Amino acid sequence: MMRHYLEFERPIADLEAKIEELSALSSSGGANLDTEIRALRERTQVLIKETYDRLEPWQKTMVARHPERPHLVDYLNGLIEDFVELRGDRKFGDDQAIVGGLGRFRGRSVVVMGHEKGHDTNSRLRHNFGMARPEGYRKAVRLMDMAEQYGLPVITFVDTAGAYPGIGAEERGQAEAIARSTERGLTLKVPFVATVTGEGGSGGAIALAAANRVLILEHSIYSVISPEGAASILWRDGSRAKDAADQMKITATDLLKLGIVDRIIEEPAGGAHADKDAAIKKVGDVVESELQALDYLSPDQLVAQRAERFYKIGQTGLV
Repeated sequence: MMRHYLEFERPIADLEAKIEELSALSSSGGANLDTEIRALRERTQVLIKETYDRLEPWQKTMVARHPERPHLVDYLNGLIEDFVELRGDRKFGDDQAIVGGLGRFRGRSVVVMGHEKGHDTNSRLRHNFGMARPEGYRKAVRLMDMAEQYGLPVITFVDTAGAYPGIGAEERGQAEAIARSTERGLTLKVPFVATVTGEGGSGGAIALAAANRVLILEHSIYSVISPEGAASILWRDGSRAKDAADQMKITATDLLKLGIVDRIIEEPAGGAHADKDAAIKKVGDVVESELQALDYLSPDQLVAQRAERFYKIGQTGLV
């Protein structure tokens, strides 16, 4: 499968193409080029690290949206055993933009859910590119109710450009559904850990991230509006998305300083898409440690800690 390169990765693409060319020449019985290939690989690794160490906000936005980045289905396959999907909101229908259910996470029973964008044309259409409708958020509320009823921790994976803005969604109460899901997260009497794995877009993201601990991958973003949307409002020019991204404080490091997220999860060199297995394992390790820390809090303490966490946002950090 041909790798997808982002615009700023062109120098990396050129080096890797040269490595493939020399490898093919060497394996076909030509000259022994192992030394040259090894040198190019070392140079490529250095270039990847240097490139990803100095990414700008707009470049991080591109990485967060990378089509090969791990999605919810990858985290479910890599971290959750005996997963049983639960569908429907018991009011209207089932929204596959949000997938959730029951499973075992490293020995403990959990309720797990998140946004699924899909990986090809058919699955992207089926999951509506991860943009949930009201029934998706009402399904999330149903699953959180179940988690509290049976005393199960909640784990969520956030990756959405935002809630679906279509007429049908608005007619069925999109804003109310998002508000109810956010409220339910805040009032849960069980441990709740959310991880922003790609894009965290507006209310569509926070509806699954009103958690005790909000984690974010190193090259993910989390914002009240997309850079394109902000540029359209501020300058009436969506093409100035890069300028908006530079000003919006949407990167993991800025969000940590602002107290909007609690912990940054380091990604493999070249981003989570460069080594999915390593990225998923790292996420699992951090989520496990955060859940263990919350085990010592009573139900009332969990609610109080969550409330205090969100009340603090905006009181400290960057000005």
